[in-house]
Amino acid sequence: MKANNFLAILLILSVIALGCAKTTSTDSAEKNSMMDNEAGEMAEIGFEMKDGKMLMVDEKAKTMSPMEKNAVLNDGTRVMTDGKVIRKDGTLFMLNEGESIWMDGSFMKAGEMMEDNDGGMMEASYLGKVLAGSTTKYLEFKKADYDKALKENKKILLYFYASWCPTCRAEQPETFAAFDEINDSDLIGFRVNFRDSDTDADEEAIAKEFGVSYQHTKVILKNGERVLKAPDSWDRQRYLEELKKI
Repeated sequence: MKANNFLAILLILSVIALGCAKTTSTDSAEKNSMMDNEAGEMAEIGFEMKDGKMLMVDEKAKTMSPMEKNAVLNDGTRVMTDGKVIRKDGTLFMLNEGESIWMDGSFMKAGEMMEDNDGGMMEASYLGKVLAGSTTKYLEFKKADYDKALKENKKILLYFYASWCPTCRAEQPETFAAFDEINDSDLIGFRVNFRDSDTDADEEAIAKEFGVSYQHTKVILKNGERVLKAPDSWDRQRYLEELKKI
């Protein structure tokens, strides 16, 4: 009887041990999978020298933002806010205009682009938030994006927007609808903050440059030159008509 009890206890302990081993193996596999996913996501984060300033680039979200503090990459490489890169072995170099370095330690020369999962090229990133549009973007104004658009000879719409203005707020859905419909990669729009708490020095300067004295004014540029300045309110159809003319 004692022998039978001993064998039964031994069998139970063996089953428990086997179950624990399987659980540990499953947990380990799940943990490794999570780590691989996190590493893949981190590899999509990089740092690029653009217009003399270091920017943090998120290829997944397709965003760029100012690099505010020094960073350490997965391989131990250190990246400084002035563009200095120090490899783990002590090798030091500076990022030149358009060059970037990524969280997995990879380096990209100016003009190179990351490919997306479909094998196509990633669309250009912007500092300003994309408010509307797919092919034709309507963005929150950032001077670097605006300067780039000028350099590329894009047709540009500037909308001078005040958050306290009821006409501006009512008109924005019409603006969004028009840019969602337009299919012109040579056209871009910017919403410029005007005389409200969000207005910065660059926005004050561009309002002064074009003599804007009233909110919901639209300024259209072609080849860097103003072709239209309109303070009246537009609906979607008016946007489509006016932007088609340029």
